[in-house]
Amino acid sequence: MSNPLKGRGALSNPANRFAPSHSDIDPVEDGEMPVRIATVQINERPKTIISRNQSPDVPFEQSINPYRGCEHGCIYCFARPSHAYWDLSPGLDFETHIIVKEGAAERLELELRARNYRCRPITLGANTDPYQPLEQHRRITRGLLEVLARFRHPFTIITKGALISRDLDILGPMAEQGLCSVMVSMTTLDPQLKRTLEPRAAGPQTRLSAIGALTGAGVPVGVLLAPLIPMINDRELEAMLEASAKAGAGSAGYVFIRLPLEVADLFREWLDCHYPERAEHVMSLIQQSRNGAAYDSRFGTRMRGQGLFAEMIAQRFRLACNKFGLRADRRSALRTDLFSVPPQAGDQLSLL
Repeated sequence: MSNPLKGRGALSNPANRFAPSHSDIDPVEDGEMPVRIATVQINERPKTIISRNQSPDVPFEQSINPYRGCEHGCIYCFARPSHAYWDLSPGLDFETHIIVKEGAAERLELELRARNYRCRPITLGANTDPYQPLEQHRRITRGLLEVLARFRHPFTIITKGALISRDLDILGPMAEQGLCSVMVSMTTLDPQLKRTLEPRAAGPQTRLSAIGALTGAGVPVGVLLAPLIPMINDRELEAMLEASAKAGAGSAGYVFIRLPLEVADLFREWLDCHYPERAEHVMSLIQQSRNGAAYDSRFGTRMRGQGLFAEMIAQRFRLACNKFGLRADRRSALRTDLFSVPPQAGDQLSLL
C-alpha cells in the first residue's frame, strides 16, 4: 500500500486511460519515496476561455476555469480524469502539475466584445477551484473578475478557498447591483479529516469566516456540501448546515460523491490507507446508491444517487434546511440586463 505524502491527497500516480505508459515518482537512493512533491506550473495561452454547458444537472450555461488541475488535492475530485487529456495522471499529477491560463482576462474581454455574444451568468470554478493556492500570486481569477466588473457581467463563484475574501472590493459592489453570488464548498467541520480528504484547502473555520465576510459585504452566499460521503462525512450534514447558516449562508445544496473513471481507484486507495476498517462498508453504500457500480453518469441521478441511502440523505438535507432557515438548491437570481460593452481606444463615439 502507498503511503500518504505530506500536503497531497492522492497516494499514487496511476497511468491515465489514454497513455500506454506513465511517469512515476523516482525513489530516492535509500529506496523510499520523497516526503514532499513540489508544485509545477505549466503556462497555457487558451484559444477560448468561456465553456458552454448543456447538462440538466447543473444550474448554469457558461463557466470559466482559470486553472486546470487543483493544488487543493481533494481525493474525491470529479475533475481529476480531465488531466488525462494533457498526458498527465489524474493522481498526483492533477494536484502537482497545474496548468495556468495566462492571458485569460484578455481572452475573456475579446469573447465578451464579440457581436454575437449573449449575456448569461458565468460560473467560475465549475471544475477546479479558482482560489487555489497559486492564485495568491498568479491572480488569474482576479483579472477575470476585473473584466466582468467593467462589463457589468453577472457571475457566480464556487470555491473552498479563503482567498476569495481578497476580492471583496469587486464582489461587494457587483452584488449590490445583483450581478454576483458565491457558493462556498463545505465537506467537514473536522480539521483532521480535512487534512487527509482535501489537504491544501482552507480549514472549516476559515471557510465559515469567509462566509461571514462575504455576507457582511452584501454578497449572497450559499453553502454546497460537496461531496457527501457515506460513513465519512455524512454524519456531519446537519452540523455543517447549522454552522453555515449561523455564519451567514442563505441557501444550500449538496452533491453525493461522484467517482468517475480513475477517481474510483484513487478514492479506494485513500480509503484503504486512512479508513481500512470501514473501506468495504463505504464502497458498498456508494454502490447501493449508484445502481451497483462505483459511479452512475446518468443525468438526473449522478448528483444525488438513488436508492434507500441516497433518499435518506435527501430527506435529512430537506429537514435540516427547513430547520436552519436555508433555501434548498436555489441560488440567487442574477441580472443580465445591465451588461454593457465598455468603449475602448479607437471606438467611434455615438453622436446621439
